[in-house]
Order: sequence, then C-alpha cells, then structure tokens
Amino acid sequence: MTMPAYRRDRARLPAAERRRQIMEATAELIAERGFWGLSMQDVADRCGLTVPGLLHHVGSKDGLLVAVLEHRDAEDARSLAALLGVDDLAAPWAGGALPSGVGLRQMCAALVRRNAGQPEIVRLFAVLEAESLAPSHPAHDYFAARQEHILGVFAALAKDATDQPHALARQLVAMMDGLQIQWLRAPQTNDLVQDWADAANVLFADLDA
Repeated sequence: MTMPAYRRDRARLPAAERRRQIMEATAELIAERGFWGLSMQDVADRCGLTVPGLLHHVGSKDGLLVAVLEHRDAEDARSLAALLGVDDLAAPWAGGALPSGVGLRQMCAALVRRNAGQPEIVRLFAVLEAESLAPSHPAHDYFAARQEHILGVFAALAKDATDQPHALARQLVAMMDGLQIQWLRAPQTNDLVQDWADAANVLFADLDA
C-alpha cells in the first residue's frame, strides 16, 4: 500500500494543537503496527514534521508512548464523566475519590459504551497491553499500574454489594477484555454493548437478587 505524502511546509500550529496532532497520529500508527513497528520518521511524516522537530515536542520514542497513553486516559475520563453525568472522573482513575451516586454496573456499562464508539483506540490499548507483558517494554509499568487502578476502583464500587469485591472486580475486567478482543476481530458480527449487557446479567445476577 502506498502511504500518502505529507508536506513539511504546513503553517506552524500552536503548541497545544501540534501536540494533539502528534498524539492522534501516533495512536493511529501504534494501532496499525504496534509500538515495536512504530518509527519516529512515520510519526513525523504524518504530522508534516522533521524527526528533530518531532523530538522537540516529545523528547523520545518512549516519552511519546507515555504521552499518548496519558492523553488517551484524559480524553476517556472526560467522555466517561459525560456518559455518567458527573463533573469529573479523572480523580478516581488517578487514585482520587469515587464519584457519588455511580454504581459498579453503571460504571461498567458506561465504559463499554465509550469503548464501543472508538474501536481504533481500543485496538491501540489491546496491542500495547499485550506487547507490554514483556518487562522491557516502556509501557510495562504503566499497564501494570493501570490494571491495579481499575481493579481497585471496581472493588471499591463492589464492596457494599459482595463480600468478595476483588474477585468480582477481576471477573469484570476479564470479561470486558475478552469481549473486546472478540469484537475487534469480528466487529460486523459482534455487538460489544449487547454482548456486555448479556454478560452483566450473569455476573450481577446474585447482586441484583
């Protein structure tokens, strides 16, 4: 496949806009090729920059990866807050207080709805999470901490509903991850939101009784 040509004589962008452009271009490329298949030249080309110009904004390839993940987390937190009708959801995912009035089942459903609307970003995280199982991967610590974070939030939301909140949290994450992989492989035949609703009816059956 012939890659499109990208001009390097574009008008200069404000720093914040340029950074967003870099984050989005990098996310697309990683979703296509994985981190190990990503080159700084590819990112620079897609953004109309030279490699030194790109490095001026991100510092290094590892720094770029961390910046992309943090950028996506912030975007997801804002979107999830809107779906849940709360003012700010950045705090609990960063270790802060949980939003009042939001239950575990509601939180899970909102997460699934958010992910169903952004398959390329879900693919990005799925690819990187698998690659980061190698301890040498620059996102290894990020994904380990992220998993513990999410499990902690789910367990905290489940503590009043079950005497095994951590076990339920692990089951919920495992089911979500598994359904997402099946959906990414065959999006035409798998409805992520409906599949999750069906699974939730089983996972929450004893809690709703």
